Amino acid sequence: MARNKYPEETVNRIKEVSLKLFMEKGYEYTSIQDIINDLGGLTKGAIYHHFKSKEEIFLAVTEDIHRETETRMAAIRDDEKLNGLQKLQKMFDSSLESSTQDKMFSVAPNLLKNPQFLALQLQSSIDEAAPFYIQPVLEQGIADGSIQTEYPKELAEILMLLANVWLNPMIFAVSPKEMLSKCRFFQKILLGLGIDLVDEGMLERFYKYAKLYEDKNHK
Repeated sequence: MARNKYPEETVNRIKEVSLKLFMEKGYEYTSIQDIINDLGGLTKGAIYHHFKSKEEIFLAVTEDIHRETETRMAAIRDDEKLNGLQKLQKMFDSSLESSTQDKMFSVAPNLLKNPQFLALQLQSSIDEAAPFYIQPVLEQGIADGSIQTEYPKELAEILMLLANVWLNPMIFAVSPKEMLSKCRFFQKILLGLGIDLVDEGMLERFYKYAKLYEDKNHK
């Protein structure tokens, strides 16, 4: 068999086609054969040379999506023009209005039915997002007076768990109306901590994502 001279191009092509199919059909309803059919000439053996399973392809696709998010969060974290609270507000606002989130809600399976993916979501929230992006911003906010807390590490983790798990319709599927109720409660919790983070625009986007996920799962 001739060796593939351009393995990176092949991997990118597999991921692009898979992302397109996941968005069109949903993760659960996309098979390896569907991916092969859309690759135009690439064999099953060629796919399995790079990925052991559909799950591994999905992980590679979501890793690319998360990398986009991390780049954006790092830029906000390192913006010297903003105080801590402004950075936190911008991080949450940016994460909800980006095309990256649209992709995630379009392609992701129900995470409760896929414990491997759920575990990765939890690990990413606590081991990566909280310590590297949220906690430094909270600590800056404490230093500049825009945020009041004695527990920046714990607050960073709770923010990520509430936003990425409790408010995530990919984990706890709720109606758009129920999502608004949860978001307003989240808003009250944060205001009680002295953090004005959730505005009406953010509520509308949470509603949008709950509707997007509900529509995807009722096709």
